[in-house]
Amino acid sequence: MNDLLNIKIISIIALLWVIPIKAKEIKKDSIHAFDSLNYWEECDICGCSGNGGSMGYGTLLNNDFLGLRYITQQYRSLDGIYNNSPWIDENFNTIQAWAQFKLSEKVSLNAIIPYHFHNRDFENGETQTISGLGDISLLAFYKIISPKMEGWLPEQNPIFKHSLSLGGGLKAPTGVYNRENNQGSVNPGFQVGTGSWDFILASDYSVTYKTWGAGAMANYTIKNENKASYQFGNQLNYGITIFKNINTNSMLGFTPSLGISGEVFEENKSYGQVVQDTKGNILFGKLGLETAYNRFSLGLNLMLPISQNLNSGNVEAVHRLGVHLNYNLF
Repeated sequence: MNDLLNIKIISIIALLWVIPIKAKEIKKDSIHAFDSLNYWEECDICGCSGNGGSMGYGTLLNNDFLGLRYITQQYRSLDGIYNNSPWIDENFNTIQAWAQFKLSEKVSLNAIIPYHFHNRDFENGETQTISGLGDISLLAFYKIISPKMEGWLPEQNPIFKHSLSLGGGLKAPTGVYNRENNQGSVNPGFQVGTGSWDFILASDYSVTYKTWGAGAMANYTIKNENKASYQFGNQLNYGITIFKNINTNSMLGFTPSLGISGEVFEENKSYGQVVQDTKGNILFGKLGLETAYNRFSLGLNLMLPISQNLNSGNVEAVHRLGVHLNYNLF
């Protein structure tokens, strides 16, 4: 029922999104440079990886930037292993310092430093909270295909552009993993870190035509065993986003977007043995809006589940919401 309601909500908002807006279309690339989305997604089922809550490593504006991002995720989980066990509400909150730098025409670097403060409310009225530095991520991208620019003036450049980037990186175990947080709950992700060195492989393709654009991405995270002999399952993320550039004057621009995002999780392991009911998959609908003024940009992203099967149905995602404020360097 909740997934059906979310589908209706997404459909209504999407209908409002496509209503014509009385604004001029962007004709300059100086405000919105969409050579590549760099919209990478990384998130454990319950957000302990802290690498974006499926909100990505970069922004639609794709500028070099320094910024802050707040992400909130809400879940419902069984408090126990039985079918009649009570459900508990879990809230995962993250503040990230994040950045994107272009090292050359082909190579860019993305970094995220998260700080988590999570809580969950039990049926007996008790509340458990954890907080601390999360796992720091560093990712490099190499642009295989770049848009062909034929001049400095907009009329000298092609109206159709596309771009392909491949990347790879590391997630460092800077966040604390506490095995005791897994006791009495089917949700193993109530952590501020995975406690392991993990490897990330990423790919991204984007295409733009005039003021419209679309992007497709996929990435795969290889997760290793931590010092507590616990290993989170490897994870595949994928997504498609459609966006449009709109501006009201030469300095202010808006970029609404919508799309879908999927996540597939393999089973976790404890002391080398598979932990039952820890794999899963989920499909989100995504809605977003970014605005840029001079060197500052503000973004909002909402994700609602369309379908899901997490931990054999013992964990349910409710929503994810992200807000960011960036200072664009160039």
